[in-house]
Amino acid sequence: MQHYLQTRLRHVELRRSGRMILKGIDWIISPGEHWVLAGANGAGKTQLLKLVAGSVWPTPTGRESRRYRWQGRTHETPFEVSEEIAYVGPERQDRYERYDWNHTVEEIVGTGLHRTDIPLRTLSVRERRTIARHLEALALTTLTARRFLTLSYGERRLVLLARALAGRPKLLLLDELLSGLDGANRLAALDWLNRTRGKQLPWVLATHRLEDLPASATHALVLRRGHIVYRGALPRASLAKWLTASRGRAARAHAPRDRGAASRTRAPLVCLRNASVFLDERAVLEGISLQVAPGQCWILHGPNGAGKSTLLRTLYGDHGVAIGGQLQRARIRSGVPLAAFQRRVGLVAPHLQSLASASFGRQQGAPSPSMPPRAARGELPDLTVQELVESGRYASVGLIDAPNALDRRAARAALAEFGLTRLANRAVRELSYGQARRVLFARAWVNRPALLLLDEPLAGVDAPTRGVLLAALDKVARRGAAIVMATHLRGEWPRCVTHELELGRGRVRYCGPVREHHG
Repeated sequence: MQHYLQTRLRHVELRRSGRMILKGIDWIISPGEHWVLAGANGAGKTQLLKLVAGSVWPTPTGRESRRYRWQGRTHETPFEVSEEIAYVGPERQDRYERYDWNHTVEEIVGTGLHRTDIPLRTLSVRERRTIARHLEALALTTLTARRFLTLSYGERRLVLLARALAGRPKLLLLDELLSGLDGANRLAALDWLNRTRGKQLPWVLATHRLEDLPASATHALVLRRGHIVYRGALPRASLAKWLTASRGRAARAHAPRDRGAASRTRAPLVCLRNASVFLDERAVLEGISLQVAPGQCWILHGPNGAGKSTLLRTLYGDHGVAIGGQLQRARIRSGVPLAAFQRRVGLVAPHLQSLASASFGRQQGAPSPSMPPRAARGELPDLTVQELVESGRYASVGLIDAPNALDRRAARAALAEFGLTRLANRAVRELSYGQARRVLFARAWVNRPALLLLDEPLAGVDAPTRGVLLAALDKVARRGAAIVMATHLRGEWPRCVTHELELGRGRVRYCGPVREHHG
């Protein structure tokens, strides 16, 4: 009896809004095979995984077929086996923020046992033991009782892997699993992947980074503009040319740059003094002091759960500072709306990408980035790339009123700045994750802001795009804007970096000028 799925795609095509996304896909995934799926942003990787999972239907051509062989039977559609296929990726993860599914980690992993989106019944003692084993395997035991939305982005990703494994899948699809993980969690994920060496559970790992290839991988499939350009054994794949940045950009040295006396003497744009922030009655940040002045580029780093995202969203205005601390913003006094500050700030963050993909365009009462839509999901018009960038002019996601001439002109300029003009009329939800992240950069830059707040801005983007965006940040800094950027990877630090703030468990470990030889 065959305990794992064999999946066969033949002559598969996928079109969206008249555009060819995938063309002529022939692929067999057999038990015991561990595939790396590579390709640039927009190559079609996520859509291909969705086709395999059955959440996307191929364009009918009369020749296409999807066949799933399991337990001695062949199924002509994924409908009969869809619950046996587990998918873990950014889009799945974003649903929890979008719908405010803030259950405990134990409950989230338990939904994998029951194969539901949300908890529907109380967990039994036996089920809780099973959940504990999966959390322990990924070094997540300390998070068991935590609420999902209080976790860092990287911690959420591993919890969803534990959820997938709890369901005992017959095929595992991992879309950018390692993106946004700190060193310890990345090693935990790679360790689990490597323990699958020689095992029959088939999996597919989509990635943009050569260093994320697990030793247990056996095969590779490379996509280019929706076409397969390589399919076969991993050793012959020459993945280095697909997964490394051009011109050695990612490997360059990051020498600290002195932005000059002006950046040290000008009044700060934001100033934190002894600031603490509580979420879900838990201290996420404690006693933080920080000043960000024009022309400075701060790198914010530390392990998953250290409080980096919370700090960025506090600076932006999504979270308040507890009594005893202070948060001051330039030109914001009592009675001045916070939106006046936010319109001078560019924000790139995972929760924004979740909102943008929720598919709403111009409407009454368009929400701010800190307030996810709660009603009428799926009943609103698609949000286009142009509309998303235009809405950045008002620190919102989606437009309340029709854009004026200045809005349209500013959006076109921002799209051109980031090489996105050709995507202007595309629906945001049709973009790849990396393409959408690039659009968020354009949205952040549409008002030529004095301050950029960037939360893992390069997660999910391919090597060439990383180079383009890092060069854009250097250009922004030369124009005198301030940057605060959270990242786990030293190779993602822009050349313009001047300062660094290292966090650990919500407290400052180091705050000051960038250290040249920091590990």
